[in-house]
Amino acid sequence: MSSDPSALMEADSSSLAASSAPEPRVTDVAGQRLRIALIAHDGKKDEMVLLATEFAELLKQCDLVATGTTGTRLHAEVGLEVERMLSGPFGGDLQIGARLAVGGVDAVVFLRDPMTPQPHEPDINALVRACDVHDVPCATNVSSARLLLRGLTI
Repeated sequence: MSSDPSALMEADSSSLAASSAPEPRVTDVAGQRLRIALIAHDGKKDEMVLLATEFAELLKQCDLVATGTTGTRLHAEVGLEVERMLSGPFGGDLQIGARLAVGGVDAVVFLRDPMTPQPHEPDINALVRACDVHDVPCATNVSSARLLLRGLTI
C-alpha cells in the first residue's frame, strides 16, 4: 500500500464510486417488469435479431411482445421469451397499438423500412401516432433503439 496521500484519496474515491453506482434497473417506477414491443419490417428483421442479441440480457428481464415473424425469429435465434401477435399486415401492429393505448406497453422498438412500401402503412402510422399520443418512447431505427435500450438500464 502506498503512503502517498493523493494515491490513497484516488483509491478511496474510486472504491466509493464503484460501491455507490446504482444497479441497472429494468422495471418501471412501481417495480413492474418493463413491457417492450419489438417490431421489424421484413428488410429489417436481421437488424432486429442483431440488436436483440446485443441487448439480450436486458431484454430477458422484460416482458416482450412482437409481431408474428419478428417474435418467432427472436425466440428461435436469440432465445427470448416473446408473446407473438399477428403479423403486421394481418393486424399485429394494431394489436400492439391497442395494448399500448391502455397502458400495456412501456416502450416500442419498431425497425421500419422506409424504402419499401408497406401494404399496411395506415396501421404503422396509427401505432407510431399512439406512441406520441400516449407518450411512449418509440425507436424506429437501430441507432435510436440502442439509445432507448441503454436508457432503460440507467
